[in-house]
Amino acid sequence: MQKYSIFSLARNAFSGHKNWARAWKSPPLRNHYDVIIIGAGGHGLATAYYLAKEHGITDIAVLDRGWLGGGNIARNTVTIRSNYLRDESIPFYVKSVSLFEGLTKELNFNMMHSKRTMIDVVHNYPKMRELRRRQLTMDIYNSTYEKISTQEVRRRIPALTGGGPGSRLPVIGGMVHTDAGVNRHDAVAWGYARAADARGVEMHQQTPVLSLIRGADGAISGVQTSRGAVTANKVVVAVSGHTTTLTETAGLRLPLRTMNLTAFVSEPVKPLVDVIVNCPDLGFYFSQSDKGEMVIGGAPDSGQSFRRDIKQHVFEETVGAMLELFPSFKKLKLMRQWGGHLDITHDASPIMDETDVSGLFVTAGWWGGYKAIPAGGLTMAHHVATGRPHPLMEKFTVKRFRNLDFIMETGTTTAR
Repeated sequence: MQKYSIFSLARNAFSGHKNWARAWKSPPLRNHYDVIIIGAGGHGLATAYYLAKEHGITDIAVLDRGWLGGGNIARNTVTIRSNYLRDESIPFYVKSVSLFEGLTKELNFNMMHSKRTMIDVVHNYPKMRELRRRQLTMDIYNSTYEKISTQEVRRRIPALTGGGPGSRLPVIGGMVHTDAGVNRHDAVAWGYARAADARGVEMHQQTPVLSLIRGADGAISGVQTSRGAVTANKVVVAVSGHTTTLTETAGLRLPLRTMNLTAFVSEPVKPLVDVIVNCPDLGFYFSQSDKGEMVIGGAPDSGQSFRRDIKQHVFEETVGAMLELFPSFKKLKLMRQWGGHLDITHDASPIMDETDVSGLFVTAGWWGGYKAIPAGGLTMAHHVATGRPHPLMEKFTVKRFRNLDFIMETGTTTAR
């Protein structure tokens, strides 16, 4: 793998940047692999990388129906945090945030990681009590979360001029999560792909998987693609939002439903906000990118849907709530908007497990899976390689739904 540095940048400048090596190769698709990973997004690529790095398994094909990093990983708001509620979730996300912070150096690819801090703006006392409870649990796992006054909230977020004492949505205080940050979603995908390729993993773009193939014994035996059948000893499904469309081709039903999560981006403006602002009571959050754009996330459309556009009422609710607190944003022009697919479980926690079909693994059900990419890849790779769940993921089994052993996580950013 060609090392990226200030020296390689200067050296290639003399040739007009024509001599850079390809970030990853495009080899011919073979008939058999030890492991096939479906989905060249964050979780699929991270799983491939850690299988190669941590376990020495390199006979891997990563298949994607489109372009590498062009799916859901390209349709998110890149918020990284660990301020969860449950004992099962917090250590997992603490690990993921820690891995993100060292990813630029490990993968030799600039993630533009920015440790911004997230501020939860609170409007009612029941919500404040809930977040204080969250703080007590997070303290156990050394994840940062502390209460601040209304005056401190406004000092840290000068653009927050709405929400006065006499308003419909008065600001009564806030909670600060200093470990939160943002980075580049494309760099995460490209960095993992480049590092996995350097260890022998194959990337196959424009290779849709049409169905899963089971052998005579009922175990997974491979996949049927648009380019023919490919056999494998193990198959990992990492296609957020489309998991059930594949697993049902193998006769497997999972407790998932697909929803549409919304996002908007404004025109670039001068620096206004240097933290991630989250309003859990109102269902929206935003941060300002390095280019000056306001990247705004909203609550999911509650109806099951595979659509990628945004329903008008979801747009109006999100923007309307934001303008009550940030009236100066009325002058902003929105440049683009989109929806991304989530397949969500009943308890808002992921499924990371080997299924009832032997050799078939799924990583699905992520409510905001971007922040989980490094830990998700690391722990799934451990499960695939050893046959045993990693301690950080052992509670995220599909079997919990049979035993009614729900985790019942509640995120902070899109709760209504």
